[in-house]
Amino acid sequence: MRVIFTCGGTAGHVNPALALAGYMKEQDATTEILFVGAERGLERDLISHTQYPFRTVNVSSFWRSFKPKAIKHNLVSVRNLIFAEREADAILDDFKPDLIVGTGGYASYPIVRYGAKRGIPTAVHESNAIPGLTTKQLEPYAERIMVGFEDCRKHYKHPDKVVATGTPVRGDFFVHTKQEAKRALGVDDGRPLIVSFWGSLGAGQMNRMMAEFLALESAHEPFHHIHGVGSISWSAMQNELKERGVDLAAHPGLDVREYIYDMANVMRAADLVLSRAGASTLAELTALGVPAILVPSPNVTNHHQEKNANLLGDHGAALVLAEDGLDGKQLFTAAAGILHDDIKRSEMEKNMASLGVRDATQRIYETVMSLLR
Repeated sequence: MRVIFTCGGTAGHVNPALALAGYMKEQDATTEILFVGAERGLERDLISHTQYPFRTVNVSSFWRSFKPKAIKHNLVSVRNLIFAEREADAILDDFKPDLIVGTGGYASYPIVRYGAKRGIPTAVHESNAIPGLTTKQLEPYAERIMVGFEDCRKHYKHPDKVVATGTPVRGDFFVHTKQEAKRALGVDDGRPLIVSFWGSLGAGQMNRMMAEFLALESAHEPFHHIHGVGSISWSAMQNELKERGVDLAAHPGLDVREYIYDMANVMRAADLVLSRAGASTLAELTALGVPAILVPSPNVTNHHQEKNANLLGDHGAALVLAEDGLDGKQLFTAAAGILHDDIKRSEMEKNMASLGVRDATQRIYETVMSLLR
């Protein structure tokens, strides 16, 4: 069997494809896999660290604006899309796939679109709560649209094509039990563990709030807290804490890191997570059944994070707070309110777990393989 995976733009689009590709190879080692993405996309770097070959199509995003700069950019994108058909056809002619799976990002459009025109079985996985622009454009052509949650079905014009498979979560998130993870991290003294992070690069505004949050914690240390700052805000955070008189060496319960490298163990041990609302993070939270306070990024296209967060909020699994007007004291009060209320926290855990799909990779595999049968 020969399979093309096409994706790009963010790690949240690439990682589900990598999870499924690995699962396919486990089921049948003779499966041949090709990844296709944009020439200058993040996907090129991510795939370069794997065993899979990678080819490119010259595509670019569309900006949702009528400003002169955006119009100029979009005209270039239209031109690229015209040439992308020729590039996609060349790849399809060379590789001759039996199946095409797109997992999001504008780079996936030409291969799925023109593969479907040839009658090649095609499927798309959308990890966000609502379809992105590319998924909307591909819905008429793809044979299956795979989504993270059953609630997502209502956002599609062809709900009969939609299958709620969940979004893959790395297997190492489930290696240890919660108690084993706590013991490995040295946070098993009975105090709850807060885990917070705002993206791998960090978010300046949110980290300023976290400095106030950490200063309030340092007065009593009612919780263990692991906070991932991110590389951009690392120096600023150290200065902020110093100005607030917080010496982390005197507070072993407060573990402030530039980056959380052992995220699987840390998330497994968490009793409450404070984060943005990216699709991958939501998949991890629901699979693990960890309550959360979500502060969606206001800068994400089409308010995807707000809609992701609201899906969990509507189910009573997360508290959703807007960044505008929020401060560290309010965030601390909200976290303490959840962690000091065992009934509320237990209810949030149950609601979060009810949304989780631990076997998402297998479900996606079975869905796409059914197209070949």
